[in-house]
Amino acid sequence: MRALVFADRPAADLAPLDAQYAPALLPVADRALVQFRLEELIDAGITELVFVLAEHADKLEALLGAGERWGGRFRFALSRSGRHGGEAPSAVWPRLALGEDEPLLALRADLLAGPCIADFLDQAQGLPGSVVLGAAADPRASLVLLRAGHPDPAPLLDLLHWHGGPADAAAAAAAHTVDLRATALSLIESVAEYHRANRDLVAGRLAGLAAGGREVALGLTAGRRAAVAPRSLKQGQAYVGENSRVSADAELLGEVVIARDVVVDRGATIIDSVILPHSYIGELVELSNAVVAHDVLIRVDTGAVLKVADAFLLGRLGGEAAQPEGPRLADRILGTLLLLLSLPLWPVALAAAALESGGGLLRGETLIGNRGAALPGVAGGDREPAFSSRRFATSIPVLATLPRILAVVSGDLRPVGVAPLTPQQAESRTEDWQRVRDQAPVGLIGPTQLTLPPDAPFDERLMSDAFYAGKRSALGDLRWLWVGLLGLFSRRAWQRA
Repeated sequence: MRALVFADRPAADLAPLDAQYAPALLPVADRALVQFRLEELIDAGITELVFVLAEHADKLEALLGAGERWGGRFRFALSRSGRHGGEAPSAVWPRLALGEDEPLLALRADLLAGPCIADFLDQAQGLPGSVVLGAAADPRASLVLLRAGHPDPAPLLDLLHWHGGPADAAAAAAAHTVDLRATALSLIESVAEYHRANRDLVAGRLAGLAAGGREVALGLTAGRRAAVAPRSLKQGQAYVGENSRVSADAELLGEVVIARDVVVDRGATIIDSVILPHSYIGELVELSNAVVAHDVLIRVDTGAVLKVADAFLLGRLGGEAAQPEGPRLADRILGTLLLLLSLPLWPVALAAAALESGGGLLRGETLIGNRGAALPGVAGGDREPAFSSRRFATSIPVLATLPRILAVVSGDLRPVGVAPLTPQQAESRTEDWQRVRDQAPVGLIGPTQLTLPPDAPFDERLMSDAFYAGKRSALGDLRWLWVGLLGLFSRRAWQRA
């Protein structure tokens, strides 16, 4: 048996999320909406699927692939759907050339429905006729089974038309029917309904549907490689998606859904909210009754949409950040200028190192930079550019790191970027979010070097770097360069570590 899967509904009703997602792509407890019915079809033994797509078709094809991941065979067709309507299934059908030599199950996969396909097929076996209809509480969630030798199904398929009129009444009346009205169903026709569907799933209010993952504590479920402390859940139920990190002193209350690759920073409070993938929630931020997509905050109780300009409150992690470039002549010239300006400090650094160490004045270090010799096997098997540098043997930060200016001159470091890692530190990273920082160049100074204490936890430093990588800009780098120059005259720069 084959399946004809419609995932072409217009996304305008879900604005502003429609800019990034087709409805079928929206994550519900970390699974794209289309995956729920896809997995149910595969479990029912239906592995040959034809998807009808419209908006964001390229993203859906990238997610689904040719079917190998799911143990099936997939192909795709395009619908001429528009923002305020769409092409009727009866108009799409002739272009598909599916024939009638074997049974076909037609359904939508851009809504959330409880498991019913296997039960429907079992009940349909006992019914005669060439067409069997699984009648759901809303016609668009119906199942249409076409047996071999079926008549033209186009009029009946229009039951599945998202914004269309009713299907041919005579065709529907002629079909044998299985009652599916008791099946849990959420059409997700607005952002508020999307918010509710996520909360309902996590709270167990959708019969037959549940969030995957491991149970961290009573009411707290986490995906693979998610980091969340049981004490973060103060009350209610919460789901934390794959590779996400929730600070131990953040608070989750009510019904909270956090998708994959999200960072929730220290002291944040999230109440009855849904956080979409690759979002950053800043320190002490409080969210209530909201949907967050990167720097966009949607209040579902009022419908208000706010784009947050302050990247320290809400922001994007990874994804579309630019890949780091190689050494640039302008950076080397700036490095030479910094070296000349720092020359008066070198004798001071030598004297401080002589007083503190009582022996060797310089200590060697190997760091991952932007170019240079390659070390095999670092960071999960990738070849990382490493270079040798020196530090003065003093605990005064600004003096100890003076030799790194030479690495800016050579091109191994940029003036501004993420903090350099040792090969051991780079290799110790096991989670995807920890590698987001690799999308930015490695620098002499940056937000991590300037704002975090030297003894800050490694994960906190990686998170700071990841946030910088996701929001990096030329103007922002100039700002950090200015902050770094001013920092030379601060107490912290000269206070012994």
